[in-house]
Amino acid sequence: MKHFMIRYRFKEGAKAEWHRAIADFVAAIDGNPALKGRIRYRVMNVRGSDEYCHLAAAADDDAIQTLQSQDFFKRYNAETRRVAGGTVEVVPLDIIAETA
Repeated sequence: MKHFMIRYRFKEGAKAEWHRAIADFVAAIDGNPALKGRIRYRVMNVRGSDEYCHLAAAADDDAIQTLQSQDFFKRYNAETRRVAGGTVEVVPLDIIAETA
């Protein structure tokens, strides 16, 4: 598995609309037969703040390429940058240890 953390501060738009867009993106991943079970995606908001953290896990490079080739990903990626005011940090992660 390949893991990534996406971090940004929400700066543009309405949060309720952004949350719907996030839910739509997650549903699009789950509804795509080529991605189902190959991409895990979780989005969190730091309570009481404008900070967001997305945790993504991909089964392999092919799953990442398949996701990135989807039109819904391209729209979501552009919208993420817009709501973040253009500043989004994508950090690759290595797992050292985890629970079962």
